[in-house]
Amino acid sequence: MLEKFERYPLTFEGPTPIERLNRLTDHLGGKVEIYAKRDDCNSGLALGGNKLRKLEYIVPDILASGADTLVSIGGVQSNHTRMVAAVAAKLGLKCRLVQESWVPHEDAVYDRVGNILLTRLMGADSRVVDDGFDIGIRQSWEDAMQEVRDQGGRPYGIPAGASVHPLGGLGYVGFAEEVRDQEAALGFAFDFIIVCVVTGSTQAGMVVGFKPDGRAGRVIGIDASGTPEKTRVQVTEIARSTAELIELGQPIEDDDIVILEDYAYPAYGVPSAATSEAIRLAARTEAMITDPVYEGKSMQGLIDLIGRGYFPAGSKVLYAHLGGAPALNGYAYTYRNG
Repeated sequence: MLEKFERYPLTFEGPTPIERLNRLTDHLGGKVEIYAKRDDCNSGLALGGNKLRKLEYIVPDILASGADTLVSIGGVQSNHTRMVAAVAAKLGLKCRLVQESWVPHEDAVYDRVGNILLTRLMGADSRVVDDGFDIGIRQSWEDAMQEVRDQGGRPYGIPAGASVHPLGGLGYVGFAEEVRDQEAALGFAFDFIIVCVVTGSTQAGMVVGFKPDGRAGRVIGIDASGTPEKTRVQVTEIARSTAELIELGQPIEDDDIVILEDYAYPAYGVPSAATSEAIRLAARTEAMITDPVYEGKSMQGLIDLIGRGYFPAGSKVLYAHLGGAPALNGYAYTYRNG
């Protein structure tokens, strides 16, 4: 589906691995088989993660634009801004980042470790501002691009999560195609795919990618935004524009977008007790590290859904591990005893 789109390789050659989570499967009763696709292990660029799949299809446009500065936005512990900084370093471009105060979290080192530390280490001009959480286009990002222009630079704007970029959904269309190839080798197809959703293009790309084989509605988005209606609208818009872009030939219907909103509490980036228990369980059964902002909440959702019998017995469920472990460093006090 992506043959006509140019891709700039940022990830390791070949598909990211799929592993059966044997101990977690057994711990949760064994009626549902749990697998993980390890997009957290997809690259040597600054610890990798899902944003690189998206950026691989955006980089050719960056290079064609003649830009000298990448400009993007995220929270203080943004995985996305870390990856934009990594791409800028790899391409030899400048990088100007807006780090908004999206998370009401008061750990003493929150704004000095983890993702933001790596971002600055790679040379990005990363500035924290007081604006709160929102998944939409932000004035602070527009202002940063204008600042680059005023200083004689040529900015290339990448919105939060690369999500509402016209090419932002392509990477996870590719994810679906990759999974289908791996399923052929495994000898079975996954019944459900679990994915965290905030700005939307990861789930939207999967919905488009799995639509041809009737599994769009089997992509279960676990909301971590705390603004699920905004997220649902954005996922739907991205999925429909991506489907049109790749000439899918099938409409994206409302019921193709499945988002469960029970796990984002108490707020974006703030782990509940259940989130923390899910993080500990994944770590102690599989040594698989998830974070309090994204993957911990999707892991919480997966565990809860299995416990409530959401998946029929015998289902094979694929958990999309999107990365994000560096953010744990910003929660050092919360997890000081494990």
